[in-house]
Amino acid sequence: MLRLGYVSTYPPTHCGIAEYTRFLTMSLKSIYPEAEIIVFSDSGSSFRRESHAEIRPSFERGSRDYRRVLDELSEIGGVDVIHVQHEYGIFGKNDAILETCLEAKDERLVKVVVFTMHSIHHPLAGHSYSLNFQRRLSSVNAVIVHSYLMEFEIQHQGVDPLVIHRIPHGTLLNPYLGHPRYKLLRDLELKESMLKGLTLSLFGFLRKDKGLDMLLEALREAGYGTGSMNIIVGGELRDKELLEQIEDLSKVVNLIFIRKYLTSDEILKIASIADIILLPYRDKYGVYSVSGILHLSMGSFKPLLGSRVPRLIELYQFAPRATVPPKKPVELAKKLRWMIHNYDYAVAYMAHLYSYAVRTQWLRMARRHLNLYHELLRSRS
Repeated sequence: MLRLGYVSTYPPTHCGIAEYTRFLTMSLKSIYPEAEIIVFSDSGSSFRRESHAEIRPSFERGSRDYRRVLDELSEIGGVDVIHVQHEYGIFGKNDAILETCLEAKDERLVKVVVFTMHSIHHPLAGHSYSLNFQRRLSSVNAVIVHSYLMEFEIQHQGVDPLVIHRIPHGTLLNPYLGHPRYKLLRDLELKESMLKGLTLSLFGFLRKDKGLDMLLEALREAGYGTGSMNIIVGGELRDKELLEQIEDLSKVVNLIFIRKYLTSDEILKIASIADIILLPYRDKYGVYSVSGILHLSMGSFKPLLGSRVPRLIELYQFAPRATVPPKKPVELAKKLRWMIHNYDYAVAYMAHLYSYAVRTQWLRMARRHLNLYHELLRSRS
């Protein structure tokens, strides 16, 4: 029997990494029912046993002390693999979690240490703490990243290429495609009469980097009236300054604003309703990551339109004509006009990206994780 331990945020914590871990562990359990899965979660969760995993709150976000993870490992008799879902916003500006995992290995509480790096910092980001942390990653058994950019960046920073493994972010194929629109709207507590004409959508945590300002300027440039287009903007508001931009959006198009944390199911329902999904992102300087919202979106088989930024490297890689330079609202307006007037062609053009969505389904990515775990455990003996 394989015992897997994950150190990560976990629902109900409002965090993309929490959702990622939930999808990964559920998929692993479905393809390998014999596995025993324990999630050493943040304190925002609660102790419970779910059908696929046992959840044990074990750390505070941003902490410098993860001794409780060691205590929990000792209490359950250790695990074969300890897998940290690392994000600097979760584990802070220190290497305490790395030290804890190496200590657990020394104490034989774990056999293999794996880190998934959901963000990689470039030296130009100016964060010495993250560069020092990244240089130490050669000390673990495996480092998983999600894109070629991330893979080669940490390799150039001195991490042993033999421990680096690129496994794409998983994709959930939208189960609500083909469902009647009125039922999806009812589930979202919206009225069918609220939508008239083409429907755009933008969802996820609402922060400045989501590019609402660029979208607003693009829609003004495109010149569409409020009667000809809808836009559904949904998600937890992380920056109250965006309220003014959202108010301005309502003057340009027919706006439906869902101001709350959206579950993955709710996001998938919005994506199913939408005709075009917008990702006009701006990236933080010197940070490489991939977008979980992109993977939720492309599994809905709708035309996507996004910025040419590292976080959307997969969109640029598989559908480059569906991207525009960041901070170029005029280009976004031109591309949006083209997509609206050539909708069927836009759908056909996205076929290469849709194929990538199918290839990166969660079950397939879980199998790649499982194969890696077995390979690492075999190499020990």
